[in-house]
Amino acid sequence: MREKTKGKKTLLMSVLMSAPGPLIIGLGLMAGRSATQMADFVRRSAELLAIIVSFAVYCKTEKFTEEENEKKETIQRQSNRFVGSMMCLGGLLMMLTTFWASGEEKGNVITGLVIALLGVIANTIFWFRYAKLSGESNNAILAVQARLYRAKSLVDICVTTALTSVYFFPEAAFSYYLDLIGSLVVEIYLIYCGIKTMREAGK
Repeated sequence: MREKTKGKKTLLMSVLMSAPGPLIIGLGLMAGRSATQMADFVRRSAELLAIIVSFAVYCKTEKFTEEENEKKETIQRQSNRFVGSMMCLGGLLMMLTTFWASGEEKGNVITGLVIALLGVIANTIFWFRYAKLSGESNNAILAVQARLYRAKSLVDICVTTALTSVYFFPEAAFSYYLDLIGSLVVEIYLIYCGIKTMREAGK
């Protein structure tokens, strides 16, 4: 019961901390249009939806009795497939956004940079917390959240690196390519994690 409470609180905290991200970065896009920043906005929006669904499913399935384990596992697999599909969708939409916006003026990317930097810290904490909780409870929802937050942490490191370059050296050629490469790394890694999650959920 204690692990269930911890899992529910952690998922709720994930939703609350992830919710402002897309809104703040979306507002920040009015001032700056870095390809990485736009890709990050799409990515965070898709991830927020996936986290909300995971939270709802976790709350529902943890009330099931032992006799309903098969039903519980089916719902969890469906939820994890949805999370995986959102990761893939986010990656694909980001690719379109990247190439659409790659030639535009970058503008001010400080909002996206601050959010990405905070994301590195917060997502790393959630990554280790979910990994610990999934090990204690053997819950499929928490295990997939650990993978999602591992991806989010690594992606935010790439985003932070790219936006730092754009912020300090906006006119430099290497900033343009680092911005483009940073967004592509985000997209490819998200798609990879999404496909892996859907495959495991289908077993």
